[in-house]
Amino acid sequence: MPEKPGGTEISELAALKALAQPRRQQILQHLTLHGPATSAILARALGLNTGATSYHLRELARYGFVADTEPQEREQEQGPSVRRERWWRAVPGDRRFPPPSRRTPEQRLVMDELNRTAYAADLALFERLQRESAEAARNPAEADEWADAFAYSRGALSLTPPEVRAFFEEYIALMNRYRRPGAEPAPGARTVHTRLLAFPDPGPRTPASPARTDHTETDAS
Repeated sequence: MPEKPGGTEISELAALKALAQPRRQQILQHLTLHGPATSAILARALGLNTGATSYHLRELARYGFVADTEPQEREQEQGPSVRRERWWRAVPGDRRFPPPSRRTPEQRLVMDELNRTAYAADLALFERLQRESAEAARNPAEADEWADAFAYSRGALSLTPPEVRAFFEEYIALMNRYRRPGAEPAPGARTVHTRLLAFPDPGPRTPASPARTDHTETDAS
């Protein structure tokens, strides 16, 4: 799945279905955050059996979302024989989905399910980590600088559809500025989850005299 400027659009229905499966989303997220793993490692981390993780990995690999790494060799405890383990890694890329106006009814159903599970997982993770951070902050002995690393912003802008698209591309470019592909993490660095939501207000639209709603509220805690 070659990368193109502006991202690679995934429109094949089978590929979308492969990605929308909740367990596969969990597997891909784990590989992205923690690096290569075997089906056994993933099974232990996600509470599955190795048969299930192996199947899901093959389906993700079929459409280029994961790939196997060089086989790792490990001696078995019962003798000198060597068992070859298959390690998997997430394939990075700027993947895009067809915009709603171009989705077929079948694509729309799959994307609705993919978005529903992804949004729910993101919100649950954010709420859990924020709650744990707040609890740790109450105990000075446990608090650290990461307790203040929950950047949160709410805002509103008066934009045209082309400006929304330009805004999104600038966000992706900003993300890429901070990536360190293939490099060792900076001292003290941790994985920081980032999400962007931008959506039009559902209120009445008056193109001739649009209301000025530009504002921003931020909270870094």
